[in-house]
Amino acid sequence: MSAINIILSILVVISTVFMIVTIMLQESTSKGMGALSGGSDTYFNRNKNQTKQAKLALLTKIAAAVFVVCSLVMVMIR
Repeated sequence: MSAINIILSILVVISTVFMIVTIMLQESTSKGMGALSGGSDTYFNRNKNQTKQAKLALLTKIAAAVFVVCSLVMVMIR
């Protein structure tokens, strides 16, 4: 294995782990049983973590892009 393959492999593993972590930190979009009581439908609860969720979604997209690009480059240089 060349140095480029090793570096790309490490980047793929890191981006994969990072993607898993960011996906697990995101909140579910379904309301579940909490929707029955109406407690989760207030204005403050709905917009409270919007910036945190938006950042997690952006980080997930960036990690996915790094994963795809590194995987494609690894296939091309073989």
